[in-house]
Amino acid sequence: MNFRLHLFEFEDQPWFPAVLRAGQMDYLRFMISNLGTYRPVAPLLADALRQTNQSQLLELGAGAGGGTETVLAALRQQLAAPPGLRLLLTDLYPQPAAWADVARRTAGAIRGHAAPVNALAVPADLPGFRVVFSAFHHFAPPQAEALLRDAVARSAGIGVFEGAAKSWLEIALALTVLPVAQLLLTPLFRPFRLSRLVFTYLLPLIPLTTIWDGVVSIFRMYPPAQLLALAQRADPAGRYHWQAGKLRHWWGPQVTYLVGVPAEAQVARTL
Repeated sequence: MNFRLHLFEFEDQPWFPAVLRAGQMDYLRFMISNLGTYRPVAPLLADALRQTNQSQLLELGAGAGGGTETVLAALRQQLAAPPGLRLLLTDLYPQPAAWADVARRTAGAIRGHAAPVNALAVPADLPGFRVVFSAFHHFAPPQAEALLRDAVARSAGIGVFEGAAKSWLEIALALTVLPVAQLLLTPLFRPFRLSRLVFTYLLPLIPLTTIWDGVVSIFRMYPPAQLLALAQRADPAGRYHWQAGKLRHWWGPQVTYLVGVPAEAQVARTL
């Protein structure tokens, strides 16, 4: 699937009810964390952190924060995490309850930023190596390019990661296996929300909107070649070293990625 369709997604709409948005985010965090979706990116990200001399990850479009939690665990297990590595979660639609739960489980290594953050114009007082997990597809090409351009303007390293392959198999899974998993596993999601049970089992709006958004997300994903093209337009002066590709999890699934590091950081590393 080398084409991209930017179709309608519920999660993008300002009017989408917060209770349904939280239900979707809770599901995604549970699945991403328990499947270890982003573990394969740990070595790549650790190298980028060393190159940029960063000890904080700044997650944009963090949702409920599942992706970064998995990466933190992988970095620590591989002894690849910089000393005192911290992670700050940000989103245009903050998820304070979910973020508080993540902060509790990680003893404060991961915390949330209470105010809304526009990933296309990140405030200067939010430093760190920027990461985007499972969210870059939400941005149409002009906005995606603007997100990368903002990182370049701030000389901030950036990594974009999508925990799926762009394939018809992934769409088939989103339509069959994953909805069944959502129905079976919803009682295990934390923090507990009575509303999640109501809108999953009595009025199944959470699973229905999740199925739609999951399929649309695959159609929206950027293949590696398109990610590099966006990066080159965002960085016409060639100030960054960019790499894009796919990493395969040991049990099969793939992660599509784009990583950009200021060229001056690579030069300094070789001196």
